[in-house]
Amino acid sequence: MSAVPAAIVKAFGQLGDRAVVAVLVKSIVITLVLFAGLGVGLYLGLVEAGQRYGVDESWAGLAAVLLVPIAMWLLFRVVALVVLQFFADEIVVAVEARHYPALAERAQPLPLTREVAVATRGLLRALGYNLLALPLAAVLLFTAIGPAVVFLAVNAVLLGREFTDMAWLRHHKAAGGGDKAANPSPWAERSLLGAAIAGMMLVPFLNFVAPVIGAAAGTHLVLRRLEAEAAAR
Repeated sequence: MSAVPAAIVKAFGQLGDRAVVAVLVKSIVITLVLFAGLGVGLYLGLVEAGQRYGVDESWAGLAAVLLVPIAMWLLFRVVALVVLQFFADEIVVAVEARHYPALAERAQPLPLTREVAVATRGLLRALGYNLLALPLAAVLLFTAIGPAVVFLAVNAVLLGREFTDMAWLRHHKAAGGGDKAANPSPWAERSLLGAAIAGMMLVPFLNFVAPVIGAAAGTHLVLRRLEAEAAAR
């Protein structure tokens, strides 16, 4: 079994841990609250626009009901990932404690300001790369499947990086690297994980646990490399 499937299987196996369940519940609730707020804001905006142009309010409600699920489908990956960034340490700590106790002792938690900075950079990367992919997706629109492939590829790279960086940032100094040290998980490995999680995020209900699975699996990919390097010394 290759590293990525093995990491995903281990991540699913830890879904019952109290710490993981707590992060899962918090991230789902906050994500849904954010989208609920988006729905209310969209409805109020449409009502205001309707009053200005003489359109019945019932159309505003119908439009909001139709548009919010579309927004959730398009933006869920970005929003869920940003929300998870604030609880990422809890997932990494849970995986460390259960599978890598020796590495857990040398981990260095990120201060809140660094967590906010990392989450902000992740959000900007996700928005930027997806916006850059829009023209190519539009060109491939006639193929039906082309846009989905483009966004899957873009998000595979983005998600793979974010999910492995969550663990790497806690260990890069102890591993002898500076702030710009390279993530030890290979690009292809990270991208395969990102593609798997991006695919999970398209499946109803599974999409709620996918970010947590990605964070746990990404931790495995990084720490197994660091564990192997420590054993080889």
